[in-house]
Amino acid sequence: MQRTWPLISTAARLALAAVWLIAGGLKVGDLAASARAVHAYDLMSYDTAKIVGAVQPFLEIALGLLLLIGLATRLTAGISVALLVVFIAGIISAWTRGLQIDCGCFSSGGELAAGKNAAYWLDILRDIGFIVLAGILLWKPRTRFSVDGLLMGEQR
Repeated sequence: MQRTWPLISTAARLALAAVWLIAGGLKVGDLAASARAVHAYDLMSYDTAKIVGAVQPFLEIALGLLLLIGLATRLTAGISVALLVVFIAGIISAWTRGLQIDCGCFSSGGELAAGKNAAYWLDILRDIGFIVLAGILLWKPRTRFSVDGLLMGEQR
């Protein structure tokens, strides 16, 4: 099992990198839509949501790039967990207040069209799965083909 963990951690690192890169990449081209998605949660003023919506895609891309190259893997995994917990809290907040919105995780988000219902439980389960990936990296951050490994003198 000792030899298997670096492979499992590498797969978790690359999968989580893909999640962040895709999520951020889909939002970065339309920061106004990202701001509207954040504002749809009705947790902050529109001006604050504009700032959060503009910063979020770049944060997600930065996390994805750090994970992709394997630099500061444990720290990046910890930040990922914190961000995902915030996302889950936002989804739960929208759900409990009866809002019908698209979470905006992998789309432009916002209010759902009439007659459509949000599947918040799926969004939460998905984000819990992403937390599991990050948890693997918190527990076993040594991965193959990583800058961390090169800096530590490991040839993997």
